[in-house]
Amino acid sequence: MPTATERATTDALLTAHGQTYAQEVGVRLRDTPQPLYQVLVLAHLLSARIRASVAMDAARALFDDGMRSPRRMSEATWQQRVDALGKGHYRRYDERTATQLGEAADQLLERYDGDLRKLREAADGDVGTCRHLLRELPGIGPTGADIFLREVQAVWPETAPYFDAKALQGAERLGLPTAPESLARLVGEDAYPALAAGLVRSALDKDVADDVSTRV
Repeated sequence: MPTATERATTDALLTAHGQTYAQEVGVRLRDTPQPLYQVLVLAHLLSARIRASVAMDAARALFDDGMRSPRRMSEATWQQRVDALGKGHYRRYDERTATQLGEAADQLLERYDGDLRKLREAADGDVGTCRHLLRELPGIGPTGADIFLREVQAVWPETAPYFDAKALQGAERLGLPTAPESLARLVGEDAYPALAAGLVRSALDKDVADDVSTRV
C-alpha cells in the first residue's frame, strides 16, 4: 500500500506539474485519428535532443499551419514543414525532421489509411507489438514510441500502466516507487498519463522535483 508521504508527493506533483504534454500543446486527446496523429507528431519532436519547450512550440506551429493529419502533412511541401519547424525554433534538426514527418505520414497513409487505430488493431492488444509497429515509422525510435504510449494510455487502456524509463527516473528522484505497478496504485487509471508526464518533468528538471518537495 502507498504510504502517506507517497500519496502527498503524488498529489503535489499532479497539482503543480501533472499536465500531459498533449494538453500543454492544446491537443484534446480522444481515440480518433486526428488527435492520435498529433500526439505522434509531438512524440517525434520531443524525442530529439532538444528542449521540450522548443519541441512543443514546433508542434504548435505545424498544427497552426494546418498539418494536423497524415494527409495534410503529406500534402505539405518539404519547405512548408521546414518553415513551420523554424517558427517553433526547431532549427537544429529541422531539415531531417521535415523529411521524416513527410515519410512517416506517407507510411501511415499507405499502411493504416492514416488512422493509428488500425496500428493498434494490428498489435492486437500486445504492448510490445504496438511499440514495434510505432518504431517502424520514420523518425519514431524507442524514445518516441515511449512518449506516444505514455500519452495515449488513457484512451488505449491495454497499454496501461505505461511508465517508461524516464518516468521511473523521475519517480526515483521524488522518492516514489520505481515499479510501474506500484506507481499505478498511487492514482486512478485516468491519471496515469498525467502522473507519467509529471514524473518525466521531474527527471528532466531538478527544479520540478525541488518544487514538489516544498509542497509536501
